[in-house]
Amino acid sequence: MQPRNMSMSGVVDLAAVKAAGEAKAKAEQARAEAARHGGTAAVPPSALVIDVDEAGFERDVLQRSAEVPVVLDFWAEWCEPCKQLGPLLERLAVEYNGRFLLAKIDVDANQMLMQQFGIQGIPAVFAVVAGQALPLFQGAVPEAQIRQTLDQLIQIGEERFGLTGLAVDAGAEAGAEGAAPAARPAGPYDALLEAAMSALDAGDLAGAVQAYKNVLADDPEHPEAKLGLAQAELLSRVQGMDPQAVRKRAADDPADVDAQIAAADLDLVGGHVQDAFGRLVETVRRAVGEDRDKARLRLLELFEVIGPEDPRVTAGRQALARVLF
Repeated sequence: MQPRNMSMSGVVDLAAVKAAGEAKAKAEQARAEAARHGGTAAVPPSALVIDVDEAGFERDVLQRSAEVPVVLDFWAEWCEPCKQLGPLLERLAVEYNGRFLLAKIDVDANQMLMQQFGIQGIPAVFAVVAGQALPLFQGAVPEAQIRQTLDQLIQIGEERFGLTGLAVDAGAEAGAEGAAPAARPAGPYDALLEAAMSALDAGDLAGAVQAYKNVLADDPEHPEAKLGLAQAELLSRVQGMDPQAVRKRAADDPADVDAQIAAADLDLVGGHVQDAFGRLVETVRRAVGEDRDKARLRLLELFEVIGPEDPRVTAGRQALARVLF
C-alpha cells in the first residue's frame, strides 16, 4: 500500500548549503578516488545490508552515519508488507553501490529502538545522516517513490554533510570458480507481477488492478497477487478524494456508512491501521441490513491489505466477531 510518505523537503534548507553541482562534483571525485585506492575502505556487496540490534546501534548506525547515509528498515516476521518491502530495499542497497547502508531492525527483538523512533506501525523506514534521524516513509510504497526518496537522501548527505558513501569491491564475493550465481528461474506469473508493479510506478492503477486480476484468474490464492490487488484497489478508491471533506463528512454524521468507509480508506493509506479497523468495526455495530454488510465487506478488504499474520488484523477480526455475534 502507499501510506503517508514523509517528504524530506524542508528537513534541510538546501539553499543554505553550497551550490548543488559543486558539492556533488566534489563528492563524486572523492568516491572515485576511494574506489581507485580500495584498501580498507572497500566492502563486499553483502556488507551493504546489515542486521542491527540495540547493543550495536551506536557502532553500526550512529558511527557509520558519519561516512554514509544509513537507512533503517523496521520490520517483523509476522508483517506481510515487510516481506514485500524488505527484499526491495535490499536489492536497491546493492544497486546503489554503497551510496547508502541498509540496517534491518527486528522490532520484536528491539522494542526500545521502536519506542525511541516513535514507530506506530511497520514497515517503517527512517534514515540516519551524520547522527541525525530523518523519517522517510511508512508501509510498502512503490519502487519509483522509494528511489526518489533515496535520491533525495543521498543528495542531502552529499551536499550538507559531505558523505561520499562506501567503496564497494564488486569482485569480493565471486564464486569458487569466479562465476556469478545463477539467476533465479522465472516464475509462471513473474511477467504479470512485474507489469503490475510497473503500472503502479507509472500511476496506472487500473492497469495494476487488471494485471493482478490476471494472475488471480489462474491462481486465486496467489499471495503476492492478492496483496497487490488489495493495495491497488485501495489506492484507486482514495485517488481524487478530498481528505478534509471526507473526514468532515464522517465526523459530522457517524451514521453515514459511505462516509465512514471512505474515511477508513484514508486512515489506512495514512498508516493509521488501528483507526481504520476501529472505525469500521464501530460502523458495523451501528449499521443494519445492507449498510452493515457493506461496512463488513470493506473491513475484510482492508484486512487483506495488511495481511492475515499482522496482529492488528487478528485483533480486528476478533472485534468484528464480537459485534457480529
